[in-house]
Amino acid sequence: MATDIHNGSGTGPGQGHRVGKGPSGGRRPGGPGGAQPVLRKLLLENGALSALAVLVVAMTVMSTDFLSTQNLLNVGVQAAVTAILAFGVTFVIVAGGIDLSVGSVAAFSAIMLGYLSTTGGLPVWLAVLLALGTGLACGLVSGGLVAYGKLPPFIATLAMLSVGRGLSLVFSDGTPIALPSSVATIGETLGGWLPVPLLVLLVMGGITSLVLARTYSGRSMYAIGGNEEAARLSGIRVRRQKLVIYALSGTFAAVAGIVLASRLASAQPQAAMGYELDAIAAVVIGGASLSGGVGKASGTLIGALILAVLRNGLNLLQVSIFWQQVVIGAVIALAVLLDTLRRRA
Repeated sequence: MATDIHNGSGTGPGQGHRVGKGPSGGRRPGGPGGAQPVLRKLLLENGALSALAVLVVAMTVMSTDFLSTQNLLNVGVQAAVTAILAFGVTFVIVAGGIDLSVGSVAAFSAIMLGYLSTTGGLPVWLAVLLALGTGLACGLVSGGLVAYGKLPPFIATLAMLSVGRGLSLVFSDGTPIALPSSVATIGETLGGWLPVPLLVLLVMGGITSLVLARTYSGRSMYAIGGNEEAARLSGIRVRRQKLVIYALSGTFAAVAGIVLASRLASAQPQAAMGYELDAIAAVVIGGASLSGGVGKASGTLIGALILAVLRNGLNLLQVSIFWQQVVIGAVIALAVLLDTLRRRA
């Protein structure tokens, strides 16, 4: 059954542009229904971008080193792994789910890359493909547990978190695996100044935006997150789409794991611990709703940049790592509060 799914407001009968009235009648621009509601809407819909701008200005004022080219590139590199993970999590959250396993899947995929390219003796390009396949397989397992096993996403992905971390330790014997030099170049720079992780970040962000805005699966994610039963009744194969959603999340996690391992020049079984929480935080800070049906790639990128700018700026200001955790926790709580206010509006 062909289905037309719309995420957003259209202009139908009775919803066209309103014609403003002159001074003799109607509302004035500054009165109720004028500039104030427009400003309120802009702040609600672009709160993350506004917050990022304010944060950049504040850090620039407090630290003269913040706005240097090298430091800004460092912020981008620091945001890369979190953002790539968060892009994958965006698919899941838009569809009304959650994925707690992306950090472990990232580490497991990197371990498989190191193991296959060294102990396994496989060509690097084949090891990279199999590492991506590892993330894909983990996502399919999580998706299968959610879609067909009827497990809550929290429980299914929590189980995968444990399995992925355990398999990372099994294949590595608990020790880091050195990567071939050809893989380590992913963590380096082009032309001596442009970080490759930043390029990977932009590519994965473009793919995320394309999937969400231009594909059947992307439109299905919004429909499932908005109302799963209505999506099913409208002809969407919900279980199949959930497999696709979690498979995408797992594949993005594998890409993030490869990027992280290349930066460290080794695959480490304990890598990316806690990154799943940063990824979820980036998605929520970027404007996605934990109840599903809302979210976009640009918002997720802004959320990841906010976390990276916060950490970078607090490091430049020599704020204790313990207080950094407090600040980031407060920011996440504020983001969820704003999300609640936005949905009420």
